Amino acid sequence: MEENAVLDKLGIFGLTRQEASIYLCLYRNGALTGYEVAKLTGISRSNVYSGLSGLSDKGAAFLEEGNSSKYVAVPIENFCENKIRSMNKEKEFLLKNIPAMKKQEVGYITITGSRNIYNKIINMINDAEKRIYFSASLTMIEEFRDEFLKVLDRKIKLVLITDGLPEEKELVNGAICYVGGDRGNSIRMIIDSEYALTGEMTGKKDDTFLYTGQENFIKVFKEALSNEIRLIELTGGEKNE
Repeated sequence: MEENAVLDKLGIFGLTRQEASIYLCLYRNGALTGYEVAKLTGISRSNVYSGLSGLSDKGAAFLEEGNSSKYVAVPIENFCENKIRSMNKEKEFLLKNIPAMKKQEVGYITITGSRNIYNKIINMINDAEKRIYFSASLTMIEEFRDEFLKVLDRKIKLVLITDGLPEEKELVNGAICYVGGDRGNSIRMIIDSEYALTGEMTGKKDDTFLYTGQENFIKVFKEALSNEIRLIELTGGEKNE
């Protein structure tokens, strides 16, 4: 188990780093007193008790009453599902009650961090109404396979410029695929001829992408993708029929 990765993921579900470490200790060892947790983790007893209280408040641990008070970790599936269910309720409230968002022209926006970029790509795919042009490696396209399949179900035109045909038959049959040279970490996409996103995705926190709705940029960007497609056709690259 990659412990740091587990701790990072627990953080996404609202636990501080210290709470995540205590939760992991409980998960590994079963019911423990605060003293036992402090001994196993090396965290001070005062911080352990504070962390255990936080875990209880956040639904990640239960207090087991007995001769000595012990804490038990909530099963990870239950903890995550409870958190997601709670967040979905909060989402419904916000969607109904938040003021209307003022529409404005999208300038040049920098998006930093692989997680933020990944989410932006998914949001752009989901928001598409007419067509999507997506240039990336086959590995990266597989990352968004489910979203692309949903797009095809909505009868939206999907053009993939990549370095290998996807294994998913429904994706190959539904999309227009151009297969050329290695794409590396580069991702370029245009949605509905109105919005573009481009950059290098390495999976690091300092990954940076450019997002824009500027008409002049979109025009040049579309021409670049068109040239890329023409080059694939001229050099004998593969295209699904």
